[in-house]
Amino acid sequence: MAFLNSLNISASALTAEKTRLNIISENVSNLDTTRTEDGGPYTRKLVVFQSTESKPFRRLLSERLSDSAVGVKLGGLKNEEAGVIVKEIVEDRSDYKRVYDPDHPDADENGYVLYPNTELIKETVDAMAATRAYQANITALNAMKAMAQNALEIGQ
Repeated sequence: MAFLNSLNISASALTAEKTRLNIISENVSNLDTTRTEDGGPYTRKLVVFQSTESKPFRRLLSERLSDSAVGVKLGGLKNEEAGVIVKEIVEDRSDYKRVYDPDHPDADENGYVLYPNTELIKETVDAMAATRAYQANITALNAMKAMAQNALEIGQ
């Protein structure tokens, strides 16, 4: 059913954006972590999303157009697994920040300390983008809920 499929798509996006916000908060909380269990400074993490749509849009569109050309009724998406997932969480490979602080316990022999490759401004912007995407999906869910309520009222 296309209506339920729409709900699933928005729900998967909400889950993915929640994961993204959790990773951003982890990055922010480790802005000054110079020593991890692995021995080096904290490394910024990034979330990679992937569409769960099994067919590329171009192929799906051409199939739908060819179906309509032979008189088959166009319906909703047949793929029940449409949406988005978190494919993986990767580490940012950009350089660490080097700060001269010879009194720091993690300073090297030259007095430099390696700090994480995270920047508060980048994390703030990423958090704002994730929050806006989350809000957009909430709005879509509310619109679908309102349409369902209106459809039920019409049926009475």
